[in-house]
Amino acid sequence: MNEAKPPPQRVTIRTVAEDAGVSVAAVSKVMRNAYGVSEALRQNVLESIERLNYRPSNAARGMRGQTYTLGVVLVGIDNPFLPQVFAGIASVANAAGYKILMGVGAAHMPMEASLIEQMIDSHMDGIVMIAAQLSGKLMEKYARQIPIAVIGHHEPLAQTFDTVNANDSHGAKLAVRALVAKGYRDIGMVSLGPHRPHDHYDVAPQREIGFASAIAEAGLGAPKIFRFDNLDDARLGKITTFLAGPDRPRALFVWSDLDGIPILNAARQMGLRVPEDLALIAYDNSPVAALPLIDLASMDQSGTRLGQLATEALLSRIGGRKEAQHVLIDPSLTIRSSF
Repeated sequence: MNEAKPPPQRVTIRTVAEDAGVSVAAVSKVMRNAYGVSEALRQNVLESIERLNYRPSNAARGMRGQTYTLGVVLVGIDNPFLPQVFAGIASVANAAGYKILMGVGAAHMPMEASLIEQMIDSHMDGIVMIAAQLSGKLMEKYARQIPIAVIGHHEPLAQTFDTVNANDSHGAKLAVRALVAKGYRDIGMVSLGPHRPHDHYDVAPQREIGFASAIAEAGLGAPKIFRFDNLDDARLGKITTFLAGPDRPRALFVWSDLDGIPILNAARQMGLRVPEDLALIAYDNSPVAALPLIDLASMDQSGTRLGQLATEALLSRIGGRKEAQHVLIDPSLTIRSSF
């Protein structure tokens, strides 16, 4: 009769330290990619981790204060601009030894709130939110429980969370000024709407503010802002009807490539020449806008840089910083044939 084998002992950070012949503190430094760790020590510890198949317990690390995991809450996965932002987040997080867990809020406030609460319960060290739908008041509440940095939400007076944005109102001004410099006088804006009371912090209303300011600056009368409902098939139908109607302006500034690309496609299908019949400038400069068959002029807001800056701000919060940071970077116009 074969003797039962004793169950394998659970591998802990102390096991790794004993195998590598170093202190537990040294293993911890290697695992979090701390500054000042020699390459020889790093390789020695990593070899022990691999040999022992060590997997740190997030729950245990959470009880000690840090799990070295960050949550990322995306507004959706259909926006081709967002992978650039996520790449910037990942580059900084990985270099600092953090893992990333991602959730999709689907532009739905209860879903975002649920994701944040799950991330808090999982002892994550901080959260980056992209185009959050939550009100600033709710984000203030959650930021008292976990460090939060927000991209795509302008709230410069917030104290408990940080914001990192392109200067959206200025970007809209640059787009209008470029159209005016080209000789266009009949300029409209396609935006997202209708707006809720706290939506003025979001990117589309901020771009509307810049658009209206630039139209006034150019002496072009009352701003023509056309708002359509949510991003779905019904919205595209409304936009197509708008393009065929008598009120369509000669040139359009579009709040995002999410609408700019479908508008460009619809215009061409309707036989409109771009830019001869309809000039277009959109916003985000997503990779799709740069494709030769699309070639859509668009405002570039440096998505990768936004992700990097937000993650750096979040890690600084995790490190103990208390005062809020609200960072703005300047966008620039990428000129293409639609303009």
